[in-house]
Amino acid sequence: MGGSSQGSTAFNSMQALARALNEHSDSLRMTVEQTQGNVANMYQYDQGNIPAIATDNNTINKAVNETDRFNDEPVDNIGYQSFRFNGLDIFWVAVEGSGIESTADFAGKTVYPIQPGFGTRLLTEEVMRVAGMWEEVDIINVNTSDIPGAIEEGRVDAVAVYGSNRVELTGWAKQIDARNDVYLVDVADDFKQAIEEVGGARLAEIEPYGWNQEVTKVTDSIVSWNLDLQCLLGPEVPADAAHELARISHEHGETIREADQTYADHSDPADMATAVIPEHPVHPGVAEFYKEQDVWDDSWTVGDEA
Repeated sequence: MGGSSQGSTAFNSMQALARALNEHSDSLRMTVEQTQGNVANMYQYDQGNIPAIATDNNTINKAVNETDRFNDEPVDNIGYQSFRFNGLDIFWVAVEGSGIESTADFAGKTVYPIQPGFGTRLLTEEVMRVAGMWEEVDIINVNTSDIPGAIEEGRVDAVAVYGSNRVELTGWAKQIDARNDVYLVDVADDFKQAIEEVGGARLAEIEPYGWNQEVTKVTDSIVSWNLDLQCLLGPEVPADAAHELARISHEHGETIREADQTYADHSDPADMATAVIPEHPVHPGVAEFYKEQDVWDDSWTVGDEA
């Protein structure tokens, strides 16, 4: 399974699922590979390097429709859908001393819209472009592991970070919390409108969570653009293996959340299917699982077996 970068939400969730397979499955084991993110995973799969990947619905939609990055660099092969395993709340923080109080203050500032290759970066960049912000700011492109150091060096004014399922911050955001002084900013109406206009994003206003430092000096709420995560499985993944993957996620959530407390609750199998994109096929093994659990929607399609 292609995860994402070390410490990312997708990587941690897949590691937790692999642990549950080791403990509770007699037939299936899964190795999680560290990769360069959700978008990069689509190309890794397309090139035949990985038979299954963790990614996100915005990235899948863009790959299917050959838009944005996938217009210039399309992929020929896209894995079949399975289930939503997590969700990300993406939002802005400003660096202490930046003078930023609102997204309206971003013009001329240096902004980190997350690491290139991440699905969260793809979505954040699109929202920024729709809001007319992209051309007004200076963009810094570094790996997530390097952003705390860049902040310490005074090279960054604002950062897009994210947490998982309103439970905890992703690993690299925790490093920012530990090493840097940051705070939440107000989100102007034009940026909120941009979130609502972008198909792969979902606007939400939520309470802050996961921070050890005080981040509410400007605002005490988070305006986020949310992103659903799911696994794509290739047709070469046997139907019984995909079925077993879904069964373990459904029946052994307690084991999974001992390793990753943000992993989605699949005790109700209907919650596994909330992120299915009707225009793209579901893996045959997962489709069979959904039918057994009476959560299959006849408007969905089943992918062909290899």
